[in-house]
Amino acid sequence: MARRTDVAELVAQARGGQARAVARLISLVEDASPLLREVMAALAPHTGQAYVVGLTGPPGVGKSTSTSALVSAYRALGKRVGVLAVDPSSPFSGGALLGDRIRMQDHATDPDVFIRSMASRGHLGGLAWATPQALRVLDAAGCDVVVVETVGVGQSEVEVASAADTTVVLLAPGMGDGIQAAKAGILEIGDVYVVNKADRDGAQTTARELNHMLSLGPSRAPGAWRPPILKTVASRGEGLDEVVEALEKHRAWTAADGTLEIRRRRRVRAEVEAIALAAVRERMAGPAGDRHADALAARVADGSLDPYAAADDLIAGLLGGGPGHKG
Repeated sequence: MARRTDVAELVAQARGGQARAVARLISLVEDASPLLREVMAALAPHTGQAYVVGLTGPPGVGKSTSTSALVSAYRALGKRVGVLAVDPSSPFSGGALLGDRIRMQDHATDPDVFIRSMASRGHLGGLAWATPQALRVLDAAGCDVVVVETVGVGQSEVEVASAADTTVVLLAPGMGDGIQAAKAGILEIGDVYVVNKADRDGAQTTARELNHMLSLGPSRAPGAWRPPILKTVASRGEGLDEVVEALEKHRAWTAADGTLEIRRRRRVRAEVEAIALAAVRERMAGPAGDRHADALAARVADGSLDPYAAADDLIAGLLGGGPGHKG
């Protein structure tokens, strides 16, 4: 583990583009290091510049291949790109099952591309709990664009919309994606829709069905963003320039409309709330909190206290005041 005196140096090295320093900072995030507060304080003045693209969709639609192709398209524009690829966790080690990201090895030697696999560690929503802080690391390290690729578990991965400035939903022909998309609720989160593997039979049908399903949603106000439906063959890099163009148009629209600032503030609020809740859980798990919770549970069980009053007492105790405060 890094010494306290290493944090400023690590941040400086990450700002200078050293991949090893970036990787070490993200490791501190994933490990919930005691240095994390110091790391985040050092990074804070350097964040807020990266454009975050969320990429989600059902399993098998080609998310990793599309991510790699998207990286290539942005690199052709001279952009520095970061990738957070959230993978399923090993039930044994807790680590990412697909950590090598074989499909993205084309970028392994590019100093202006940083790819990191992160284990979801059972976190629902398709993202890892450490994703917001890892985004801050890549942002501060000078990435112009950060692509967040979700686990690919289907109906639970809509959380990516809250972590991204623009959300891309991938579908593919011949996989029953229309039905799955409706169930997953991803028709409500997409800013750009992409039918990948468009060289297969049924791509046009999938795009038409998707357009129909979108038309059944809530009516949009005049001037509101209308998600485009694009077709790609990511394995050959076909159609990715059009995807980048759509992403840039959405970015410009949200910036002009004020939506970009709103999304980012919501993202930060969710991050702050998650940190606060983690701190509360940690205090509850301590010896004093555990004893207090057990005592309250006993009173609820014997009928001398109702559960809402017990919860109020527990919260007051955690906050250091009120009836649960033990001094």
